[in-house]
Amino acid sequence: MRRQDFRFDLPPELIAQHPPARRGDSRLLALDGATGVLADRMFRELPDLLRPGDLLVFNDTRVIPARLFGRKASGGRCELLVERVLDPRRALVHLRASRPPKPGGRLLFDAGFAATVL
Repeated sequence: MRRQDFRFDLPPELIAQHPPARRGDSRLLALDGATGVLADRMFRELPDLLRPGDLLVFNDTRVIPARLFGRKASGGRCELLVERVLDPRRALVHLRASRPPKPGGRLLFDAGFAATVL
């Protein structure tokens, strides 16, 4: 499995900004383990989908708006997604660029700041 297997375009208008008025109206992606078929369902249908021995995986992570677009010192474009702030001067990020910068490489951002790849 590779990271690029998880890259996809998600139009901003499809990203929920608020929960639905009725929580059961939340969308649910269900996988039939026997057939491998994925189905779009509603969360209110979950009890009907469960069988003894089924596994539920809960993702309770919070997403922060942390996507930055910038340029490498060479001029090439890059996209940086902050996963976690480690301290006031360091963060764990996912970096996407045509050619990844080497450690010590500088990334420049429109907001007037720069970052160094460690």
